[in-house]
Amino acid sequence: MALSRIWAAFIIIAVAVAGFKCFSGDQKVLSRMLTGKADDVYDTTWYRADPAPAPAIQKHLEDYGYILADSQHKPSIIIADKERLPTAQATYPGLVAFTYPGIETKLVKKADGIIETCKSAVNISIGLIGIMALFMGFMSIAERAGGINLLSRIIGPFFNRLFPDLPPGHPAMGHMMMNFSANLLGLDNAATPFGLKAMESLQEVNPDKDRASNAQIMFLCLHASGLTLIPVSIIAARASLKSASPTDIFVPCMIATFVATLAAMLIVSFRQRINIFQPVMLLWIGGLSAIIAALVVYITSLDTDSVRSFSALLSNGLILLLFLLIVLGGLYKKINIFDAFVEGAKGGFETAVRIIPYLVGMLVAISMLRTSGTFDVLINGVKHLFTALGTDTRFVDGLPTALIKPLSGSGARGMMVDTMKTFGPDSFAGRLSCILQGSSDTTFYVIAVYFGAVSVRDTRYAVGAMLLADLVGIITSIILCYLFFGAAA
Repeated sequence: MALSRIWAAFIIIAVAVAGFKCFSGDQKVLSRMLTGKADDVYDTTWYRADPAPAPAIQKHLEDYGYILADSQHKPSIIIADKERLPTAQATYPGLVAFTYPGIETKLVKKADGIIETCKSAVNISIGLIGIMALFMGFMSIAERAGGINLLSRIIGPFFNRLFPDLPPGHPAMGHMMMNFSANLLGLDNAATPFGLKAMESLQEVNPDKDRASNAQIMFLCLHASGLTLIPVSIIAARASLKSASPTDIFVPCMIATFVATLAAMLIVSFRQRINIFQPVMLLWIGGLSAIIAALVVYITSLDTDSVRSFSALLSNGLILLLFLLIVLGGLYKKINIFDAFVEGAKGGFETAVRIIPYLVGMLVAISMLRTSGTFDVLINGVKHLFTALGTDTRFVDGLPTALIKPLSGSGARGMMVDTMKTFGPDSFAGRLSCILQGSSDTTFYVIAVYFGAVSVRDTRYAVGAMLLADLVGIITSIILCYLFFGAAA
């Protein structure tokens, strides 16, 4: 019920904002929301620099993504994108607003409209079919060979207390552990099939098939906290933008995502009245913390290229090792491994198709929020609030990544890159956007896909718990950024 109300609120707010903008003079906002494409061009406000900036200044502005007019607009140089005006003025104070009616920029929109988003949702699901068929096929072999039961018994002492409603040694424990392990290594392609398989296993023991069980909520909240050991994609993005130290956000990212995961565990445990201070649980949490701390110490001793090599070796090597062990286990148990693979792969296809309606519904609502300009209104409101309070507002420029992350993973990545381009990869805002990107997963995408895969309609308090854990991750990220980079930025 909570998800239904949130989904309805997204649509109502987006349409209300778009209607206000339409009556205020933006006649194209409605068409952008419905039929717009990410590569469309559209009217915007231009900025005139008079006299024209020196060639060195022009080059600097081009490097940071500003659009310079062609020769027909001389003698003035015109720069598009009003959101970047303050940064541009810091470099060239002569910029003033100037509108050219009918002139269109080559500025790329941040989101597709409703029609294109529907196509994208289907394409995402189609893209998942092959990956899910592969991993769920190998999962089927592992189940028949007894590997999942073995993993369930190993982690049973901890999971029996964290998931008290699950029967001891239930296969769902093994599926969840494989999902958490894949997330930890940044293996998104593997984490999704493992997670969906875990949800299906948890649904088997769910007494009310339309209502989320305690175990499902605990699993998804931990999954959505996005505990990842090495943020390889973030480091790569920073390196591509010529950061002086691409890996300097590694430790803050690791701490932020770990705190968010612990927060998710505490929030759900409090709601479900689970005592996490039992000796066995404290031992497991402490052991995991020690392992992560040791890896953090080792990785911080490596340079950027070594971090990438280590990450690739660890993640790719473990996946191939997993495939090898599953096949060897199947041969040892003398099962028909290919038949088992095919049977599991069929389930992967069916699951990928089943999530399409849920994915379409959620992505369309998110698209409407973005194309209507609702995000811009929210971000500007936050900036004005903290400016009025007289506090340090450097963190506000990094917040767009945090606000979009629960709604869209690709949107948050784009916003992170845009922030680094605008303010610099080693600026306070650039570093904060990276830490925020690595501190959590895409909450509403996770809810739509995972609950949709098992046709759960009543998500109970799952949305609130996930968003609260996200908030803890955001606050922690801001604090860490000030601690690590506040003085240098």
